[in-house]
Amino acid sequence: MTSDLLADAAELVNVASVSYHEGAMADLVEARLGAVAGLAVDRVGDNVVARTDLGRKYRVLIGGHSDTVPPNGNAVARIDGDELWGLGAADMKSALAVMLELAAAVDEPTVDITWLVYAREEVRIADSGLRELFGARPDLLVADVALLGEPTSGGVEAGCQGVLRGVVTVAGARAHTARPWMGENAIHRLGPLLSRVAAYEPRTPEIDGCRYRESLQAVAVAGGVAGNVVPDAAEVTLGHRFAPDRNASAAEAAVREFLAPVLGEGDRFEVSESSPAAAPGLGHPVLQRLIGDHQLEVRAKLGWTDVAFFAERGVPAANFGPGDPTLAHTAQERVHRADVERYRHCLRGLLTAPELLG
Repeated sequence: MTSDLLADAAELVNVASVSYHEGAMADLVEARLGAVAGLAVDRVGDNVVARTDLGRKYRVLIGGHSDTVPPNGNAVARIDGDELWGLGAADMKSALAVMLELAAAVDEPTVDITWLVYAREEVRIADSGLRELFGARPDLLVADVALLGEPTSGGVEAGCQGVLRGVVTVAGARAHTARPWMGENAIHRLGPLLSRVAAYEPRTPEIDGCRYRESLQAVAVAGGVAGNVVPDAAEVTLGHRFAPDRNASAAEAAVREFLAPVLGEGDRFEVSESSPAAAPGLGHPVLQRLIGDHQLEVRAKLGWTDVAFFAERGVPAANFGPGDPTLAHTAQERVHRADVERYRHCLRGLLTAPELLG
């Protein structure tokens, strides 16, 4: 017997779990999974892992994060007809509700399953609960393939693009604003740099049938000394999304080459943060079965997700979950019943596919 998934997801929405405050959610998940016969449950901090040990050919890790961004007038769940509104409804408590139900309902899966619910995904990578878990118990994350329940409108978003952030500092020379010709205004020098970035033409490589689209954006500007001083330095922070056919070093080299025509002596570009991209990995039999059995739409993931964590460690991974990703983090965040039920149907079919027994 299946439950009312919207009601189950609403219960999770009503458990506050803004990043760094996921303890209550971890308590709930640990209790639910701990009550399921045949699951070995481990908790590291606010990260919970539950595993079967049936000796199957494949081990599939299915999971996602328990945290949300801060509320925006939507902390309390509201069910309106066949829609659930509320913080985390799409990103990604409706997916977690399905995982908790299937963990209890599918007692003889044809694959071994690792159910994973981890903390602090919505914040900087250094604080990630997934990285905390890997540092303490890497054995809990061993798998043949991984599916993360990020909202994808019910399609499979393969791999993900990498992220590179860096700061361009352009040099000038100080002078009094009454005699600006005696100096060089670093802020004025940003003009050609910003124009070049604004005119950036993205690469759009196709990898395993997925079309990625790179980007380069100025996301912050800083400069100035005082109201009567020509500034001798100014900074622009750039954000670059790069496709999985490049690693972070190649992406950095490409950005440096692109910026070279507008940078001069004394100017510099320094990388402040980078996260790797993830290849689609669609050749794995588990992913082929999921996509083929349900005729799921497959597209490139243009953002960054923790599939990159698994891909970096040799585990094919994809994003697959209910909900519209464009509504995540907004006051209009919501998910439709049909999307959640379709997600449950597809996951249940995967976990019971006899062909995967090998």
